[in-house]
Amino acid sequence: MAASYKKLWKLLIDKDMRKEDLRKAAGITTTAMAKLGRNEDVKTLVLLKICNALQCDIYDIMEIVEDKK
Repeated sequence: MAASYKKLWKLLIDKDMRKEDLRKAAGITTTAMAKLGRNEDVKTLVLLKICNALQCDIYDIMEIVEDKK
């Protein structure tokens, strides 16, 4: 199982936000944003900061998918 953040990128488009806007609003590092872009694991705190900044639920920004083999 792996995390996919496609929902986050779609939400940013809907809110007319850039990744940099989100990074600043949520107070997260560029490293965390890069990990999100590569669908890598990030700390739960990062996800909570994003949810707080976007005023959404965690399932609005991510989903669990099968590993690609």
